[in-house]
Amino acid sequence: MNGPLSVQITREPGTEDIALPQYETAHAAGMDLRAAVSEPVTLRPGERVLVPTGLRIALPPGYEAQIRPRSGLAVRHGLSLLNSPGTIDADYRGEIRIIIANLGQEPYTIERGDRIAQMIVAPVTRAEWTVVDELEDTLRGEGGFGSTGRQ
Repeated sequence: MNGPLSVQITREPGTEDIALPQYETAHAAGMDLRAAVSEPVTLRPGERVLVPTGLRIALPPGYEAQIRPRSGLAVRHGLSLLNSPGTIDADYRGEIRIIIANLGQEPYTIERGDRIAQMIVAPVTRAEWTVVDELEDTLRGEGGFGSTGRQ
């Protein structure tokens, strides 16, 4: 394995107190992103909010950043991310913001610096389409939406 990928990052003014994304364990795939809210934000059940992180990144060409929910927030509080996984393309330079939805039964308050999502940096494979008259058959065929679990 090569060394770590170098990714440029900047902070929005006034967010220097927010920790940069980091891996929390030696073998973690994702880095935690933190809320850069100026004051606490409370989501009632069924609500969604766009939460700033105060970060902008410049990924090298051929990479993306995937934004995913944090499992602890999902299981304990019913929080999830809409448009998940979200994709940050290598040419995007805007602030990373997270769409959080409260699917739980109780209000949930997001405080400044809370870990709200995780980000995974991954290589991108670009596809080229080859138009054919028909596709090769498979055992599965056209079965979808749970069809592989049927006997």
